[in-house]
Amino acid sequence: MKYREEKDSLGVVKVPEGACWGVQTQRAVENFPISGLHAHPKHIWESAVIKKAAALANEKLGKLDPALAQHIVKAAEEVMDGKFDSQFVVDVYQAGAGTSHNMNTNEVIANLALELMGLKKGDYKSCSPNDHVNMSQSTNDVFPAAMRVAAIAVFTDLSGEMKALSGSLSAKAAGFDHILKSARTHLQDAVPIRLGQEFSGYAKASEKGVERLACAIAELGELGLGGSAAGTGINTHRDYAPTVVEYIREITGFDVRPSANLFYSMQSQGAALMASGALRAIASDLIRIANDLRLLSSGPMTGLAEITLPAVQPGSSIMPGKVNPVMAEMLDMVCFQVIGNDRAVEMAAQAGQLELNVMMPVMAHNLLMSAEILKNAVRAFRMKCVDGITANEERCRYYVDKSMGIATALNQHIGYLNAAEVAKESLKTGRSVAEVTKEKGYLSEEDFKKVFDPMRLTEPG
Repeated sequence: MKYREEKDSLGVVKVPEGACWGVQTQRAVENFPISGLHAHPKHIWESAVIKKAAALANEKLGKLDPALAQHIVKAAEEVMDGKFDSQFVVDVYQAGAGTSHNMNTNEVIANLALELMGLKKGDYKSCSPNDHVNMSQSTNDVFPAAMRVAAIAVFTDLSGEMKALSGSLSAKAAGFDHILKSARTHLQDAVPIRLGQEFSGYAKASEKGVERLACAIAELGELGLGGSAAGTGINTHRDYAPTVVEYIREITGFDVRPSANLFYSMQSQGAALMASGALRAIASDLIRIANDLRLLSSGPMTGLAEITLPAVQPGSSIMPGKVNPVMAEMLDMVCFQVIGNDRAVEMAAQAGQLELNVMMPVMAHNLLMSAEILKNAVRAFRMKCVDGITANEERCRYYVDKSMGIATALNQHIGYLNAAEVAKESLKTGRSVAEVTKEKGYLSEEDFKKVFDPMRLTEPG
């Protein structure tokens, strides 16, 4: 391999000749051969967005030569288009605060700008990663802003998938609304319920997930750009902070705003923690829903079998004809990972000291990964599982007729203790609650018909 030599404050380093990155990125590659995982594409995109916005702001405020600013803008736009994702080679486990990622961004954009100017890579006198691409910036305000806006992008996509899931579950709720079944509390027989009512609860949980994402997106929209190294705004124009954020708003279309307190935005990563918490809450609800569907579809001969999930692949390498609830199982595993990632974000968020939390790279990795895998998992779960669910109406009705829970309807007619005796005799003899009640003559014929109309028991009154 051919190399070029580049120099930084520590000395000379050989960089692969064709690489768009430079000396500080190369040091990071050599220092952190940890996981083989690199920055999320949205993180790369937003890092380039910030560099474009900063160049425009510095040009507008008279700090950056207009011709050079436009070359930086064009180079940043090429990175935003995803053409150079392969040049972001720093491991996600890297130098604290994300300095290595920020310098990777600065060097790639500087070298692309140099090529646009007809110059060689590494000719940093004409376009410096530090002095020009990073003008009015510090890793300390750039990295958290990039993390936040990248999260807004992925959260917005996830929100769309959660809305679609809620819509699919609502459609099932409407289609199943006429189907009676036995509710179960503590996994024991309970009062009658409609299958559609059960699914409406799942739909509402998904809808609540959308609301939680909206709150997180709003919190993430406050950006500490302009704080520079410690929140003081050193080396920036006094109008830089609002100007650069306004450019980001124009470029992304997101509802971002300048931080009300730049010191807070640098010290605290509470917004990332809140966002991760929203993902954890969504994951917890999705685990519950997936596990309910696994339970309701269990069998088909020896389980509940009240619903049937679509068969998407054979379920066993040895048992012929076996089909498993694989999409629900996949969703569970993704959600377990999200909950584990949230713990990492929590630990990182409380690990800051004084003017900076240096643990942002692991926060960004886990936050963006969680939103990405949830987005993909929810889409697959909806399309390959929820949309194809069918109800086994006869099985549902069988359980209603056999359930002791229907004895609850007797409480206001014969009292709790008498109703309990009916339920116990039903269980002991195998006769239905209705049969035992009729035999004992507790109700008039008219009341009997009302009490043992299960559909009436699924609504108030």
